[in-house]
Amino acid sequence: MPVAVELLQNASYQDQQDLQKIYRDAPQWLFAPFADEAQLIESALADGVLIAGRFNDRLLGAARLERQQNTWFLSQICVRKITRRRGVAERLVNEAQKMASQCGAVLHLQAPAGHLEAQALAAKLKVPLDELET
Repeated sequence: MPVAVELLQNASYQDQQDLQKIYRDAPQWLFAPFADEAQLIESALADGVLIAGRFNDRLLGAARLERQQNTWFLSQICVRKITRRRGVAERLVNEAQKMASQCGAVLHLQAPAGHLEAQALAAKLKVPLDELET
């Protein structure tokens, strides 16, 4: 499945609907430090830090990409439930790594402590995992 990854600058109405579908089934811990999916989406769009995976003009996955000088942090990675286990999250991480590398930075994943899903993804893709402060 050829998923195009992009920094979401101007989210259309359809994009916003897709983002709600992506985060609707996410576990509550994924939203930290935000209260819920609406606050996460609103903040990420306002800050210009949301990257998304698009296939056939629809968003399938999204994540926050915080860019700092030498280290970029990818957090709140989520893929729409019906699309999971097809490599979308891996594609988001790989593309974020490429973007960071092109800017002379390294990519780290961030998640609250103790979540096996985040630990497994970081280990599989050999990306450092940092604890996300809640």
